[in-house]
Amino acid sequence: MDTKNEIAILGGGPAGMAAALSLIKAGFSVKIFERYSHARPAGNILNLWPPPVHALRCMGVDIDDLGAPCHTTFRSVKGNIRAEVQLPEEILKEYGGGFIGLLRPDLYSRMLDAIPPGTIQHDRQVTDIKDHGDFVKLVFSDGTNFTTPLLIGADGIDSIVRSHLWGASPKRAHNLQIIGGFTFDEEVATEQNECVLVHSRTTQGTYTTIRSKGRLGHQWWILQACPDTQPPPGDLKTFALEAAGEFSKPLTELVAATDSVNCQRWLIRDRVPLKVWSKGRITLAGDAAHATSPYAAYGAGMSICDGYFLAQCLHGTSLHDTGAVKQALSAYEKHRVAHTTEQVNAAFFLGKLFHHIPWPLTWIRDLILDNTSLLQRQVGERNPQEIVAQLKEMGEGIMLRTSLSDGK
Repeated sequence: MDTKNEIAILGGGPAGMAAALSLIKAGFSVKIFERYSHARPAGNILNLWPPPVHALRCMGVDIDDLGAPCHTTFRSVKGNIRAEVQLPEEILKEYGGGFIGLLRPDLYSRMLDAIPPGTIQHDRQVTDIKDHGDFVKLVFSDGTNFTTPLLIGADGIDSIVRSHLWGASPKRAHNLQIIGGFTFDEEVATEQNECVLVHSRTTQGTYTTIRSKGRLGHQWWILQACPDTQPPPGDLKTFALEAAGEFSKPLTELVAATDSVNCQRWLIRDRVPLKVWSKGRITLAGDAAHATSPYAAYGAGMSICDGYFLAQCLHGTSLHDTGAVKQALSAYEKHRVAHTTEQVNAAFFLGKLFHHIPWPLTWIRDLILDNTSLLQRQVGERNPQEIVAQLKEMGEGIMLRTSLSDGK
């Protein structure tokens, strides 16, 4: 197999599929190489803000009834509202709510349905990458090779493309764990179309409405400090139920109503953000570029938006012109590196703030959060402003460059 016309993407997750769909929309031929034998959603629960929803729609993904729109509040364990995310009404109407709750496999299915047959090749493990200047050569474990004018590394936190470009870098352990799950039990009485994030002195307990294949339900998660080397609890549901004990209803009821097979655990890790993503005809997207804590619920959304911006910046670029390709990748970085770095670092900071400061600093922290507008300014006001600005930066579609080529 040998071609010099198709863009190669390593990784078939949200970043890889978003890049492929966006580039196809921009007129390019694309091939995704996935090392696993099938689509493999990394988790079960998910939330998306308006920018990735806009990107999905522009790249041709069916977003109708994709998830449940949620109004978001941050609360103390006593129920005091510390912050409320207030997006403009026109954005709520345009993008189906401020923060939509869904199941990750549903997003995968929608994106896969939009990808043309034959675009993804499974069981394709890359063993070597060589940038020859005017093309990149990939070598696979079965001995075959593929040449491409552009390689996009969307192969996750353990990206071999990132390692090829910038060398090995250690994962940064947050010493935090999440146990989460979902249920469609209709007997649990709770607020509908709400995302409620509650913090005690040591633990975050969260629940949001979700929608999946026409059914309304709820997802939940418990986030707390945990040594990175600690083995998982033997029974996730029992552990989560005990951890949720300090929170009021309905969180404990949602955990109790969840089938054990719908519970999952994540250890939170990221990598220190890169200042540069691209070299020659190779660039990065998604967790390969900006692995982040799910604390800010931005990981999948940022990955989707990477693909959108990449296609906008490459639209109209001749892949045979190395200088033009480099210029387009530089523009792509100008739109993504600063934004994603800020989100990665903010999520890391929030994990420290809520889970790793000692008593009595936790008492002082909570006193400030309960009696000042600090969290409202940082989360309730700044977050909507960033979302509005990002939507404006994205423009109306992938084919509309609107100064994207020069990074303005």
